Amino acid sequence: MSANPFLDPDLVRGDLYRSSGRLAERTRTLHEAKIAGRDAAEVIVDLVAQRTPPRAVVLDIGCGRGTTTLRISDRLRPRRLIAVDASAALLATARTRLAEASGTGAAVCADFHHLPLPDALADAAVAAFCLYHTPTPAAAVAEIARCLRPGGVAVLATKSLDSYTELDQLVQTADLDPDATRRPSLYERFHSRNLLDVTATHLTVLDVLHEEQVFQFADVTHLARYLATTPKYRIRPACGPAELAAILRKRLPAPPYLTRSTVSYALAARP
Repeated sequence: MSANPFLDPDLVRGDLYRSSGRLAERTRTLHEAKIAGRDAAEVIVDLVAQRTPPRAVVLDIGCGRGTTTLRISDRLRPRRLIAVDASAALLATARTRLAEASGTGAAVCADFHHLPLPDALADAAVAAFCLYHTPTPAAAVAEIARCLRPGGVAVLATKSLDSYTELDQLVQTADLDPDATRRPSLYERFHSRNLLDVTATHLTVLDVLHEEQVFQFADVTHLARYLATTPKYRIRPACGPAELAAILRKRLPAPPYLTRSTVSYALAARP
């Protein structure tokens, strides 16, 4: 078992993404807490739109619940949109959300190391917040490059190594995980500092953007909802958000609780 839950294949195939509920709640609590920073899906689609022709074929690799997939469908109106994820549960949610929004697209359940797609299929590809799940992100970039036509573009997105580290100290202060500040970053294999180098192994990097996002948890209930969904910590005793909030209320200073993350985007092209 890996010390990093995002690199533990049993966890990735199991509790983390067996259903879409945990990811949905984590995303929801962060969205509610965000007080600064652009919407990541909007930034990604802006970057793709700069260099993608009308009626393009677009891949959304590691699509998750389909948030970026929906933006691609609505904004770009691609001729063909293919959403790919290794989690059948997340892919089902993406498919349902796309259908409810009257969007069209195919959903493919696959590992991004081995995409069941032909060479030079796509005009554009997105891989947003997924490549930190592999110990060999360059191998996944190679597979994405294979599926792009010459001149086709990719947008890869990740986060900084120090994302949300302020929460490490809060969890340790509350004595919920005595090793919280020593645990590896969830983004240790693909992060803001190595984004350019990893991308450049198989693609020509055109631009890299780094943007800070700031989050403010207004009270312990809000903070507990997030901590109950993040896999980073080994919280003891194991408990639900309500019990967690009660513990935090007794052990932490008064709210609000601020944390930060740098979100980084690489725009690249297949030579």
